[in-house]
Amino acid sequence: MTGFNVSHSNVKTKRKFYPNLQLQKFYIPEEDRWITLKVSTSAIKTINKIGITEAINRFMKKGYL
Repeated sequence: MTGFNVSHSNVKTKRKFYPNLQLQKFYIPEEDRWITLKVSTSAIKTINKIGITEAINRFMKKGYL
């Protein structure tokens, strides 16, 4: 996403808004292993809410993985 930095004198310069990506390790008990994913903070909240296995299943169903 793009936008502007606006100074006190109202001069506008271009800038970009980047997603808040984090490296996060998740444990998959069915496979008895750890995986490291680069995910956004909103995705971390979703994974914590529904579980890593369900999240992987949903992502695969949508074609993200």
